[in-house]
Amino acid sequence: VLGAAAVVWGESAPPPRIEVQVGKLDARLRLAPCTQVLPYLPAGTRPIGRTRIGLRCAQGPGTWNISLPVTVKVWAQALVATTALPVGTLLSAQHLTRAEVDLAERNDPAVLLPEAAVGRTLARGLAPGEALRRDDLKLQQWFKAGDTVRIMAMGPGYAVSSEGLALGPGLDGQATRVRTEGGRIVTG
Repeated sequence: VLGAAAVVWGESAPPPRIEVQVGKLDARLRLAPCTQVLPYLPAGTRPIGRTRIGLRCAQGPGTWNISLPVTVKVWAQALVATTALPVGTLLSAQHLTRAEVDLAERNDPAVLLPEAAVGRTLARGLAPGEALRRDDLKLQQWFKAGDTVRIMAMGPGYAVSSEGLALGPGLDGQATRVRTEGGRIVTG
C-alpha cells in the first residue's frame, strides 16, 4: 500500500487508512460444523464500499455457501466543500479544503487535487464538509462539433498525426467521432 500511496497521494502524504466492518449473518442460519472455511470474493463484487464476501465450507460433514456483508472504507485526504455550494457554482480555491474522507463511499472517485477542480462548474450541489467527486463536476468541453481537431496516434518508436472535423463535442473522458481529411470516420 505504501508504494501505491506515494504514486497517488505523493511522497509526503500518509497512505490511506483501511477500515473493515464485518456485518452479521442471519441469526436463523443453522450451519453444519466445518473444519475448513474458504473465503472468496463473488464474481462482479467490488472489494470496497458496502459489499459482501463469500464463505464456503470446503471440509466438513455438510457443505454450505453463504454471503457475509462487509463494509470496506478507504480513508484518505481529499477535497471537501467549505460551505454549502449550489449547482452551477464556479469553483475557486476558497470553496474547497482538504479533509479525510471515505474514498469508497461512492463509485466515482474523490477529487484529490485542487488543480482538478478550481475553475470547474458543479453539476450537483454539495453540503459543507461533503467530499467533491468527479461526477459532481460538469464535464469539461474541449471542442465542439464542427471544430478542426488534431488526431494523434503514438506508440513505441512512432507518432502519426493529421487533422479532422469533429462530428460531436469533445467532452472530458468521453469518446467522440472525427472525420479525417480522407473522409474516414475515427472514434477516440
